[in-house]
Amino acid sequence: MRHTRPPRLPGSRIRSSLGLSAALLLPLGLLAPGATAASPPNTATAAAPVRIMPLGDSITGSPGCWRALLWNRLQDAGHTGIDFVGTLPPQGCGVAHDGDNEGHGGELVTDVASRNLLPARLAATRPDIVVMHFGTNDVWSNIAPDRILAAYDTLLAQMRESNPDMRVLVARLIPMSPATCAECGRRVVDLNARIPGWAAGASTDRSPVVVVDQWTGFDTATDTYDGVHPDADGDEKIAARWFPALTAQLENTPGDPGDPAPTCTASFRSVSVWQGGHQAEVTVRNTSAAPVRGWTVTLRPADGTRVTQVWNGTLTTAADGVATVSDAGWNGSLAPGASTAFGLIATTTAGSAAPAPTTDCAAAPGA
Repeated sequence: MRHTRPPRLPGSRIRSSLGLSAALLLPLGLLAPGATAASPPNTATAAAPVRIMPLGDSITGSPGCWRALLWNRLQDAGHTGIDFVGTLPPQGCGVAHDGDNEGHGGELVTDVASRNLLPARLAATRPDIVVMHFGTNDVWSNIAPDRILAAYDTLLAQMRESNPDMRVLVARLIPMSPATCAECGRRVVDLNARIPGWAAGASTDRSPVVVVDQWTGFDTATDTYDGVHPDADGDEKIAARWFPALTAQLENTPGDPGDPAPTCTASFRSVSVWQGGHQAEVTVRNTSAAPVRGWTVTLRPADGTRVTQVWNGTLTTAADGVATVSDAGWNGSLAPGASTAFGLIATTTAGSAAPAPTTDCAAAPGA
């Protein structure tokens, strides 16, 4: 819920470049002599805000300034009918935003699952969407990926018990390189490698689970202040990665609670490989019972690979090499079960492994 009290200024641990927002002045209407007051507007039919829970540990909540950036970016994009929710209050950042969250410093996702902590938090906040970056403390504690993913299973079941239409954005965790944990970096890689497969098996048409890659392109040397927690640059990167995935969920909210939400998958196939490059084909398939009016595929190449050319799609490439390919217009509409494909050329570095990028697909609802 949005708080109207003035935001607390950041403390010494908060490294954020956010500026203070200007206060809003609410004008009071004056009645002319003899005039009668108009009846208040009927708000009974106003749409309820979409309730979004940021869930995790200190990276999410202490102070989690990426939430402030994300909130204000959503507002600027016109997504004003939202409500960030959580049992924890705002924790600084020095900018007006809806700071409610469920980012408990020091928590392990395995503890939250084993101690059954989430149901009461869900009951108090009733989220429609959960944005989850959770497991960093488990990795630090050398807990195996199997146990972490089993905890994800428990939390997801509890989310769906709270709301059968729950939508979940789950992060591939940002990297770690704390001075006291030489193995943490490798452990994050091991867990992140398992998350897309877990999400694919857990996702349903009614309650989708979408992976958001917070790991690729994030540098602990420049994007954290201690090898673990994001600094101002890291906050910007985290917010930028959540934004398109969350926007897609907000824009794909069905007009009727019973309508299915559109979903799609992207399958990568290497066509030809040569020294310094390769050609590939990506098949986009509508995997839902709802029509799709447009799609966007995110390709995260490895080993310095860069996508340089695309046909039957529109290419955008980020500085870190992540490629976004949207439909070409004529191939954007897909009936349930239908598919289309686009081709690409990529350059590779010497010694690169066989091309096998991570792929995500986001679908826009049909008319």
